[in-house]
Amino acid sequence: MLSDQELLRYSRQILLAQIDIDGQLRLKQSRVLIVGLGGLGSPVALYLAAAGVGELHLADFDTVDLTNLQRQIAHDTPSIGQSKVDSMMGRLAAINPEVQLFAHRVALDQDSLAAAVAAVDLVLDCSDNFGTREAVNASCVAAKKPLVSGAAIRLEGQLSVFDPRRADSPCYHCLYGHGSEAELTCSEAGVVGPLVGLVGSLQALEAMKLLAGFGEPLVGRLLLIDALGTHFRELRVKRDPACAVCGAGHA
Repeated sequence: MLSDQELLRYSRQILLAQIDIDGQLRLKQSRVLIVGLGGLGSPVALYLAAAGVGELHLADFDTVDLTNLQRQIAHDTPSIGQSKVDSMMGRLAAINPEVQLFAHRVALDQDSLAAAVAAVDLVLDCSDNFGTREAVNASCVAAKKPLVSGAAIRLEGQLSVFDPRRADSPCYHCLYGHGSEAELTCSEAGVVGPLVGLVGSLQALEAMKLLAGFGEPLVGRLLLIDALGTHFRELRVKRDPACAVCGAGHA
C-alpha cells in the first residue's frame, strides 16, 4: 500500500495513466543495483530515489575528487575525499527517506557481483570501463536480470537495454564483443557534463519503464547521441547466436 505521504510525494507521476497507483506500487516493491556513482550514476540514483524505487543498491569503490564535480552532480565540494557511496547515500536520504539504501563500497569481484545482481530486479551499468561492463553483463545474463547500459565520452553517448528474460534480446557482449584495447576513459579523452546527465536521465527512464511496466524499452535498439550537432540516431541490434555469453550453450 501507499501511504498518504507517498501518494502526495509521487502524485505527479501517479497522474500518468501509464503509471497510476499500480505502477507506483511496482516501483516501491522494486530493487535496483547501480554500478558506478559518477557522471551517469548521479542522475540515475537521484531520479530513481525521487521516483520511489523501494531499494537502491549502490556500488562504487572510488572517492570523490575535485575533477568529478564538473559532471557528477550528486556530489559536492564538501564531499571531496569521501566515499562516493557515502556521499550518494547522504544525498538520496535527503531527497527521499522512504527509499532503502544498501552500500557496496569495495570493488565487486565475480562472486560478490553475482550475489549483488541476484539480490535485485534490475541493474544499471553506469561504470566507465569495458571490463566492468562485461562482468556486469555476464552476471545479468546468468541471473536473467535486465540491464540498462549507458556510456558517454567526449561529445558522444550511447544507451541500450539488454533483457535476458526475452529470447530476442541481445546482451552487451553481442554488441561490443571483446571491446578495444585502445579504450579511453573520460580522464583521458574528456567529456561534457550535460551529456552524461542526459544519458543517465535516459537510463533512469528506461529503468522506470521496465520496473513499472509501461512504454517500449530500448531492447534490441542502440541509441546514439551526438551532442555536438544534437543528433539522435537509433540502430537495431540482434542477438548473436554464437555469443560467448548469451549464445546457445552459454546462457
